[in-house]
Amino acid sequence: MSFRTAEPALKDVLDSIARGDTQLPDFQRSWVWDDNHIASLIASLSLSYPIGAVMFLEAGGVPFKPRLFAGVKLEPQPKPRMLVLDGQQRLTSMYLALRSGQPVNTKTDKGLEIQRVYFLDMEKCLDPHEDREEAVISVPATLQVTTDFGRKVEFDISTPALQYEKRVFPVALMFDTQKFMDWRMGYTAHHVNDPQAAIFLMRFEQEVWLRFQQFKVPAIELTADTPREAVCQVFEKVNTGGVTLTVFELMTATFAANNFNLREDWDVRRQRLSSKYDVLEALDGTTFLTAITLLASYQRHLTANPKSPVSCKRADVLRLQLPIFQQLEGKLELGFGRAAELLAEEKIFDNKSLPYATQMIPLAAICALLGNKIDQHGVKQKLLRWYWSGVFGELYGGANETRFAMDLPEVVEWVAGGNEPRTIRDANFAPTRLLSLQSRLAAAYKGLAALLMKHGSKDFVSGTPIDLNTYFNNAVDIHHIFPRVWCEANKLPREKWNSVINKAPLAAGTNRFISGDAPSKYLVRIEKHRQVDQASLDGFLETHAIPVVDLRGDQFDAFVRERAKRLLGLIEAATGKKVSGRDSEETVHAFGGALV
Repeated sequence: MSFRTAEPALKDVLDSIARGDTQLPDFQRSWVWDDNHIASLIASLSLSYPIGAVMFLEAGGVPFKPRLFAGVKLEPQPKPRMLVLDGQQRLTSMYLALRSGQPVNTKTDKGLEIQRVYFLDMEKCLDPHEDREEAVISVPATLQVTTDFGRKVEFDISTPALQYEKRVFPVALMFDTQKFMDWRMGYTAHHVNDPQAAIFLMRFEQEVWLRFQQFKVPAIELTADTPREAVCQVFEKVNTGGVTLTVFELMTATFAANNFNLREDWDVRRQRLSSKYDVLEALDGTTFLTAITLLASYQRHLTANPKSPVSCKRADVLRLQLPIFQQLEGKLELGFGRAAELLAEEKIFDNKSLPYATQMIPLAAICALLGNKIDQHGVKQKLLRWYWSGVFGELYGGANETRFAMDLPEVVEWVAGGNEPRTIRDANFAPTRLLSLQSRLAAAYKGLAALLMKHGSKDFVSGTPIDLNTYFNNAVDIHHIFPRVWCEANKLPREKWNSVINKAPLAAGTNRFISGDAPSKYLVRIEKHRQVDQASLDGFLETHAIPVVDLRGDQFDAFVRERAKRLLGLIEAATGKKVSGRDSEETVHAFGGALV
């Protein structure tokens, strides 16, 4: 990879765009600048103010599908010489306003679609006391500004004679030599008996028009040998729009060179998956590509090159070939489906309740490889131990590609009789972590909510088990057991009453019925007004791992310690590992006693 710097004339850059020599790689977003941005850019050019560098990539290296700039229509589409990596919005705005010869399809600052043609108020341009942006005139395609629903014309420059009279110059003629000369001759003829008008036009040409002709565009040109991953990284570092280029968009442009529409393929696939499995709404195109790369890398490791490490980092995804994608896409889609079904059994039903979206990548790849073996009890239990170890070990919160590549082969080999995966060995959950799980944003928080539902949680009022149907139909969410209002009134420490220890999955209606009363009061109210006998209600509470005696007695501290013990027991059962530190000094200090 190498690059060079250049300063081509703005006219030459716009001519190159018009010829199709300069195009856009297909991953670039559509042009989006509004009327105010365009007018401001024209003002800057008229003053020879810098507008920032642009970045080009020599075509012919990375096989991106190219597309013409907005406003350029060429049939057949020529092969480009350069592709624009950075500067699309500025170049498109300049081409449309200064070179295309057509009204510009843009938007107001409120998003209303409009057509605009741009002029320069020549007198304001030559007045040093005027704000140059005020000298840029934006008018509709009719070249008339009207009011009263078009019945009253407030400003009219729809003919050359009116433009000569009002001394406004159409910027669309800026780089069209013949049309500029025709306009200039018309202006001179219109003001034939006014020598001052000729001097005025000469000043405008020297002080404004000439600035556009001499304007240079600072440019960085990447050579054709620039690799795909470098293009991705460079684009993200220099893109002045502040929009990150995803791997998916880059691969969309790459596959498009082979006439394969990755975005269309993904949109159909995502709809197919998410319509059947709500939890798969968490997926995006990059996730799917990463999972395919992981699967392909592992299969290559097993067959073609055992010394090749399993890897699915960005550079690996960017090297993914279309035939490999097409070979594995169906298998992986089934893997995601099996993963979603497995999670539903664990009471993880939707994106909101999913602890880690990233963990879906190795899970789906593992499911794709194991296939129907997942239905075997022993295989499923091993896979779930690995999954919950990742959740409660909180091992998928950062950069995860290395762990993906480690987990896939290790879990598959473990299922076949090999050693425990490192993710299980690495997993560790500290008892005091229960107190800091205050929000549903934490993976372990979501994990405990799912374990409670799997434990058989029944609604306090209806006694209905929380399954897939009741979860959605009854708006199940995580609510406080000792109500917040009561806890605050009794000045209890927030780190305890707002932690996961004091929460349970309940229907929205049940939570409203509990209100802000002490447990001893709302439990009696449930028994009296919802016809639930005490023994049944106690049974419902037990399904939430709630210490009934402590709850009925409003014994908050005892409740927190006892329920913490039970929650740790659920974690141990899910991960197959003992939680260490139940009687440590830190635990005793935090809870007022050991959790053993």
